[in-house]
Amino acid sequence: MRLFIDRVYRALQMLLTFLIGILIIPVTIQIVARFSEYVPHFIWTEEMARFCLIWIIMIGASIAVRDGAHFDVDVLPHPKTTRGRAISRMIVHGGVLIVALIFLAFGWRFTEFGFDQESELTGINMATIHIAWPVAGFAWLLFMSEKFYDDWQLLRRGEEVVHESH
Repeated sequence: MRLFIDRVYRALQMLLTFLIGILIIPVTIQIVARFSEYVPHFIWTEEMARFCLIWIIMIGASIAVRDGAHFDVDVLPHPKTTRGRAISRMIVHGGVLIVALIFLAFGWRFTEFGFDQESELTGINMATIHIAWPVAGFAWLLFMSEKFYDDWQLLRRGEEVVHESH
């Protein structure tokens, strides 16, 4: 299972890199058009940049969940034992899991809503943009299952699981 999760993680990293590269194109066209009279002012560039940015945010958030790089707030006291650390992490990961399930469930309804809509400027079916929410929810759910497994191992055995893949 960890191999599958590693592959999903790598695919998300590559997709994020690709989308950032794509984002450069419409933004560059917008900048050049503002300062040059030879390049026409395209309207589609703003929408394309916005759509890329939505996907970049959702994929970046998914990668941050796997890396543990997303922000967190210290609400719980810092545990002094391995068991306490495992329980504390399970509580925090449980919160992320709830948000993942919300994104997955309501994101799917949001995507269904997008099936009946098209972008006025680019003609893109809006479901291709809206599906970023349930995709992020699924990735968070997948990555949280891995973290819960590691937390369970920490709770059971009292030993930290070390990942060499990332």
